[in-house]
Amino acid sequence: MIQIKDFKNYEEKVIETQGWVTNRRSSKGLEFLILRDGSGFAQCIVSKDDVSDDVFNVAGRLTQESSVKLKGKVVKDEKQIGGFELHVSEIKLIGTSVDYPITNKEHGIEFLMDNRHLWLRSKRQWAVLKIRNRLIYAINNFFQKEGFVQTDSPIFTPNAAEGSTTLFSSKFYDDDAYLAQTGQLYGEAMAMAMGKIYTFGPTFRAEKSKTRRHLSEFWMIEPEMAFYDNDMNMDLIEKFIKYIVKDVLENCETQLEMLNRDITVFKNIISEKFPRLTYDEAVEIIKGKKKINGKTSIEVLENDLIQIKNKIEDCNTEITEKEKIIAGGVKKGKRNFLQNRIDTLKNDIRKLEIKASNIPKWIESAANFEYGNDFGGSDETVITRMFDVPVMVYNWPHQIKAFYMKRDNENPELAKGVDVLAPEGYGEIVGGGERETDLNLLLSKIEEHNLPMKEFEWYLDLRKYGSVPHAGFGLGLERTVAWICGTQHIRETIPFPRYYGRLRP
Repeated sequence: MIQIKDFKNYEEKVIETQGWVTNRRSSKGLEFLILRDGSGFAQCIVSKDDVSDDVFNVAGRLTQESSVKLKGKVVKDEKQIGGFELHVSEIKLIGTSVDYPITNKEHGIEFLMDNRHLWLRSKRQWAVLKIRNRLIYAINNFFQKEGFVQTDSPIFTPNAAEGSTTLFSSKFYDDDAYLAQTGQLYGEAMAMAMGKIYTFGPTFRAEKSKTRRHLSEFWMIEPEMAFYDNDMNMDLIEKFIKYIVKDVLENCETQLEMLNRDITVFKNIISEKFPRLTYDEAVEIIKGKKKINGKTSIEVLENDLIQIKNKIEDCNTEITEKEKIIAGGVKKGKRNFLQNRIDTLKNDIRKLEIKASNIPKWIESAANFEYGNDFGGSDETVITRMFDVPVMVYNWPHQIKAFYMKRDNENPELAKGVDVLAPEGYGEIVGGGERETDLNLLLSKIEEHNLPMKEFEWYLDLRKYGSVPHAGFGLGLERTVAWICGTQHIRETIPFPRYYGRLRP
């Protein structure tokens, strides 16, 4: 059996393939089938003139998600997905599909999440998960080429690492245990043995949040490097992000096209250096006190609002024009084409209206931002709106960073941490920094965070026996997938998302 992704190697040849029918339409002695097989999508044409009546009748009865085996000739057609289509000569029905619940009309998000096991079959979800797969491949390639050792950290832990309020509690036989929030502490121990390591596994945060950026179970890539300071850490992060973005651009062109993703920003990422801002500089940008390219953040956001309102007006005008054409009477094919365009425009308007309603809130929040606070989603959006590439924010107030973050020697009120904020409002995708090596400072921070000292004795040993400067970071896989794919919500970036209120399917 030939997979759809390999059709390009069989031009003008008769082949056999198999898969599921995602859509079917009829037109004057022709049946047009869209077939998917996991490797891709292809149009398959069944002509009444070229097949027996039995074959043509089978084609006309195929329902959405029926599984079939097809035989036919591969023909080049650059207008089609993948550039090739199949001219069918034989059809064998493998499995019927009756009343498939997810049709080509628009469904509510809760309905789609309840049917996630079926929603995964859609073209959009297929594209997202193929990009996720490629990112995982590129991530592993990068670190292996850079001389890192992949190691594993435990999922059951006896203590908090990022804060006790977001722990999932469990039992480990007779002991209290928690699902790991991060593999970083164990990564530090392994870096003292291997030099440069990375972990890649699931992490858990019990945040009762349903925002588009939060999951309760997600995957983290967490490298740790001995003999690294935070400047070296930031250099590595930038090199890493550029590598994985370039890899996806080179290997997922079809999937990005399916998602209608504007890839201009990614081309800038590969060629331009990432801005590095201190926390203080970032706060000045948020509050509209520092100009970037001659404009403040407030001015940029106000201009964005004007442009969005103009786009909404243009969409409404086009809808009115097309509705008048339909009302005047047109053929079925033309009417369907116009109605699809109207539906697309209405969906665009809904998205634009959400953006328009958010901008005044962002402006108000930015103007009232208090120094010393962590950045919220709107703050990150304001900062990244000023740049076309990811932004690195470093040297944070130590009170809002994890207990293990190293203090800045020149200003002990600051911690040598770094957050990387993705453009287009996607916010933090990387958090990291240099690790504290001063044993006494670590002890005081553990007490300050009300963490059980006994559970950190092994971690403190790393500072007693040959301690060295070291640093690391964590990249959230799902947030990165969301940014690269341009999805509105992180729940689309993992096969079966788990977030507050969602445990099934």
